[in-house]
Amino acid sequence: MGDRQSTRNASSALPQDRLFIVGPMAAGKSAVGRRLAARLQMPFFDTDDEIEQRTGVDIDYIFEREGEAGFRRRECAVIAELTAKQPVILSTGGGAVLADENRTLLSKRGLVVYLATSVRTQLARTRHSNHRPLLQTEDRGRTLEALATVRNALYESVADLTLPTDGCTVDAVVGQLITRLKQREGLDTSTPPDAQEPSP
Repeated sequence: MGDRQSTRNASSALPQDRLFIVGPMAAGKSAVGRRLAARLQMPFFDTDDEIEQRTGVDIDYIFEREGEAGFRRRECAVIAELTAKQPVILSTGGGAVLADENRTLLSKRGLVVYLATSVRTQLARTRHSNHRPLLQTEDRGRTLEALATVRNALYESVADLTLPTDGCTVDAVVGQLITRLKQREGLDTSTPPDAQEPSP
């Protein structure tokens, strides 16, 4: 769980009052973001929630009416606006990193945290979910594998910190993340405790 040396200049100073969370669906991005924001007393936004609030409809409906391309355009506009806020903790959708402009904004404007998870864990966490447009397929496992093949390298390319979430509670992930942030600031050199408990 060490810091990744991302493709951008990893030694550059990044403002930690702008934290952006990326990762695949069911990695716990929204839950971790909300809990972290409460702990750090920072404003929290979720891109999917923001899109639904602004349009008055759910993500499924946007996919149905506008297709994935239409949804991605809305997502890009929201990310451009929300990454400019300061302070802010922002949880992004699993496909946000597909757009070059999103990756550029996330990388340049704040510190990016990648919550990593396995396809096996994704399947377990989404087994009762019927509101994820990209999982409306006969073989969810194959779909998730295909998404991971395309997206995981993109998450890694923008990540300043990477935290695996398999088998961890939301509180455990938040605790590890806060410790890692302190380590980056030189405030804490302790090793974050492992917590193998039910997933977020």
